[in-house]
Amino acid sequence: MNQDIKHKTKNLIKSMRLRTLPLSLAGVVCGGVLAMKTHSNNLLVFVLMLLTACLLQVLSNLSNEMGDYRNGVDGEKRNGPMYSLASDGLNEKQLWKAINYTVIACSISGLAMLLVSYRFCVLNYQFPLMLFLGIAAIWAATHYTLGKKPYGYIGLGDIFVFLFFGLLSVLGSYFVITHTIVFEPFVVLPAIGLGLLSVAVLNVNNVRDMESDKGFRKTVPLRIGRSNALIYQTALVAIGVSCFLWNKQSVVYCSITLPFFLLHIIGVWRLKGKSLDPMLPLLVMSTFFLVLIYCINWYIK
Repeated sequence: MNQDIKHKTKNLIKSMRLRTLPLSLAGVVCGGVLAMKTHSNNLLVFVLMLLTACLLQVLSNLSNEMGDYRNGVDGEKRNGPMYSLASDGLNEKQLWKAINYTVIACSISGLAMLLVSYRFCVLNYQFPLMLFLGIAAIWAATHYTLGKKPYGYIGLGDIFVFLFFGLLSVLGSYFVITHTIVFEPFVVLPAIGLGLLSVAVLNVNNVRDMESDKGFRKTVPLRIGRSNALIYQTALVAIGVSCFLWNKQSVVYCSITLPFFLLHIIGVWRLKGKSLDPMLPLLVMSTFFLVLIYCINWYIK
């Protein structure tokens, strides 16, 4: 019995795809740290934002596996990792239960974050707006590959990733702590940059899976072709990184990460299929450290 529980737990953790967490945390770290410079008394809100971001990413990963499996994308031709459903590590009932529990956990964590942020003043006009955005985030996390018309199957994934991993993640985190909207370069440009780099992570994943995706979904690489997708990837990374280099001080410190992004671009152009898989964590970790260096530099200056 204990062996069975260990086996299921191991496969559930595998389906959570924890290596994707740094990317989901990057936006919250960016917006939160920039906001904490002037609102340092909101540490609990910041911690709850980090927890909510992790739960949303796990929810997205579990839902994506369920959707891809049910729609036949996770088949024998898949170049990416084989997850628990396809390898019989979990059954659909077990994964659905995990998805439902994660939705509940996201809801509790997100609501607690807003209640603490607004000091339990639910009558504040901003509260229902932020609550709506939280519900939208849960919907987006579950409908990339699930539902009657999953947006990830019709080439809209790039737009949603840019919005939720970039603009809403950074600007939303900043707003939850400060309760103010700003259009200053120090927060808007990294929000755009992180959005573009997050799209780049999705794009290289879709380039890798072009063969196995044919006939199941229409990703951007399948619509524009491999060569154009690689040009698109290069532009996303180049412009995304440039958004963090908007002043002299940022150039000095953030340039440390440039060789890693260059290695990623070279690898994307030279590798194909399954061999592209290492380019994903390289880009994710390079992006996370770029954001971290930018935020530390801005916070202490």
